Order: sequence, then C-alpha cells, then structure tokens
Amino acid sequence: MRILFAEDDNTLSRGVTALLEHDGYIVDAVADGQDAVAYAQREHYDCIILDVMMPGLDGLSVVRMLRQVQNNTPVLFLSARGSLQDRVNGLDAGADDYLPKPFAGSELRARVRALLRRRAEYTPNLLTFADLTLDTGSCELRCGGKGAILSRRAYQVMETFMRNPHVVISPEQLMERIWGWDSDAEIHVVWVNVSFLRKQLTSLGSRAFIKTLRGTGYSLEEQK
Repeated sequence: MRILFAEDDNTLSRGVTALLEHDGYIVDAVADGQDAVAYAQREHYDCIILDVMMPGLDGLSVVRMLRQVQNNTPVLFLSARGSLQDRVNGLDAGADDYLPKPFAGSELRARVRALLRRRAEYTPNLLTFADLTLDTGSCELRCGGKGAILSRRAYQVMETFMRNPHVVISPEQLMERIWGWDSDAEIHVVWVNVSFLRKQLTSLGSRAFIKTLRGTGYSLEEQK
C-alpha cells in the first residue's frame, strides 16, 4: 500500500512517515501543496494524508483540485485547526476524514486502516502484465505457481513499470519518483534494482522482461 503524506513540519513529517513505514506502508512525503498535487496526479496512491495549512497550496485547495480531475483517492486531513466548522469545511472540500492535531499515533494508524479498507472494496489489489501478477498489498510478484516478495524499493520500481507497460522510463524519472532528488541515494540504486528485478523475472520464468533502450531508459515488454 502506498501513501502520499503532505506536511511542512519536518519533525512531524519524519515521525509520521516512520510510523507508517513501520506498519509496512510505502510513504512519499512532500512539504507543500503544489508538490502534493503533482505527486497525486503522477502516481497511484491508496491514501493521501494532508496538512491543511501548507505553503503554496493549502490542503483544502489540494483536495478540491484532485476531486475536479476525478481523483478519488481517500484523503485524511491532519490539522491544528480542529473546530467543528474546520472539520465541516474539510469534509465538504472532498476529504474522507479529519483528524485534529495533536493526535495519538494509534488513532492515526486506525483511521488510515479504515480508509484503506473502504478503498479495498472498489480498488483491485492486483496489477497484471503478460503472465505476471503484482500484489500491491503484500508486494509479492507472481508468475504461474512461483512468487517472490520484493523489497520496498524493488516493489516501487516494478509497480511503476507495470502501471506503465511499453512506456520508456528513464533512470532519472525512476530516481525522482521513487527516491526523490533530495535523497542521499545515487543513480546507481536504480540500476541495482532493475538488475535485481530482471533476475527475479528470469527466476519466475516469466515472459515479461525489462528492455534497455540505450541512452533513453527502460520499458516493460513481453516476449512473443
């Protein structure tokens, strides 16, 4: 499960991200509303957690923009503004839940689980391509009767390929989408994860393969 978390308080952002990652979620953390919109429109998320008061665009504006383009990903607001009218405004803007600050980590986790349960009712947990199946809940890649549990980063790379089959994706795009340019990681981590996934595809006996286009990037293809 993948979560987008938008919060401009660095300390709170790191704490909530660590809490959610401990529960097994993949978390993309951003610090302003404009980045939240960009990430939400470019990537697939199972849940979005938004601070209300953020630089660039406030959380209410972010939700309205997403709903206008038919992005129905569940949204949970976190805000120090917790009056009844604030909560009403948040829900009317298109959010699914509203949690005032300060909050207990256990309550945040429970609310996230509730949102994901509701989304699971209408969002498939399986991505398919050729003879491959990727379980977005367990991060398991399967082919026939064989399966392999992927690491968090390898899963994110494979998910990107399977959501964009036959599309050329550059190492730089993967780096930005998955690690972020503010990460300490270097571009070679992309090459390492692509190499690992190729070995997994071979081990599983899949017809799918990751093609290299020299000087351009990679694409997920199927052997005919």
